[in-house]
Amino acid sequence: MAEILFLTTAHQYDDDRIFYHQAKALKDEGHRVKICSLTSEFQGTADTIEIESYAILEKSTQEKLEVFKKVVQGFNPDTVICSEPLAVMAAGKFKKRKKVSIVYDITEWYPSMRMMEPFSFPLNIFHALKFFMIQLYAGFISTHFIFGEDTKKFPLAYFFPFKKKIILPYYPDDAYIHKNIKTIQDNTITLCYTGQFSQEKGIGHFFAAADYLRKKRPGLDLRILLIGGPRKKKDKQYFTEQLEKYRFDNISIGKSASFETFTEAYAEADICFDLRTMNYENHHCLPIKLFYYAASGKPVIYTDLKAIRQHIDVCRFGFLVDPKIPETIAEHILQYLEDPELYAKHAANARVAYEKKYNWAAIKNLFVNFIHNAVRR
Repeated sequence: MAEILFLTTAHQYDDDRIFYHQAKALKDEGHRVKICSLTSEFQGTADTIEIESYAILEKSTQEKLEVFKKVVQGFNPDTVICSEPLAVMAAGKFKKRKKVSIVYDITEWYPSMRMMEPFSFPLNIFHALKFFMIQLYAGFISTHFIFGEDTKKFPLAYFFPFKKKIILPYYPDDAYIHKNIKTIQDNTITLCYTGQFSQEKGIGHFFAAADYLRKKRPGLDLRILLIGGPRKKKDKQYFTEQLEKYRFDNISIGKSASFETFTEAYAEADICFDLRTMNYENHHCLPIKLFYYAASGKPVIYTDLKAIRQHIDVCRFGFLVDPKIPETIAEHILQYLEDPELYAKHAANARVAYEKKYNWAAIKNLFVNFIHNAVRR
């Protein structure tokens, strides 16, 4: 049995990838597992996994490092799995005392556009270079890499080609999937958007497409299902403006669901959407919920992103689109309404694709064996 510690700054301790998939898989193998997060407050155990989490995300870098160092030293791990460069650096200090493996799980684009928002030109160039160097330093300290998708392999896989690495996508565990394959109705349709209600994530594109659809088909019983909410003040203002602009008659807005109940929250949806803006970062990030929609048996309409095209054959259960062209998106929705057999085929294909390929059971052993080998390094 090995002592395995997860360190994360930006993710909750009960993050779906960390807690529900990776930590539980290692715990089931008999390892002692602990998670330390700096995003929320909780100390105790959850499903026999040790948790030491603190709500100090807004504290200084030094304060966060000190908390991580204290947790690492107290737990004395054999392997540390880190989600961000700061976590890697904290584990690196412990590495000087003990031959510990540091697995860097790269799931976020770094530096992200969100990190660069506070800086205007030319300071943004300086900070982008600074963050890039921090990422390289984290790669240098790490002993192993896990990449959430192929498109996130740059730059670390290229600067450190001889370090052990795997691609570990965000496939769902069937224990958390509520399958509900719908039969399309002649004149009723429920369109679903989940996640952050913001311009960048595409809530405006979604509303524009739904608006074009109702104008194209005036008698249609159009139902809008939203699950989530705005996170920032500017997002709330933008969302409010969009609601006022479109004034949909039948719109349901629910708060973000827990991970365990997420797929139940959109069970009544006919089609699920993600129409995020096309930009460099989004092109290199694979939307996680795509796999959950497929597992539920939901056809999808998504922004045509490079990461999606590289990983998934979406055309078998949905459409990839330019999010700025609502006419095209509406035409795809009408295809389903006018051709129920196409809808049924895509809904069935979505579930089959999940069962055959895009599920956690298919890749769990890849992850477990990779960590076992890291422990025995």
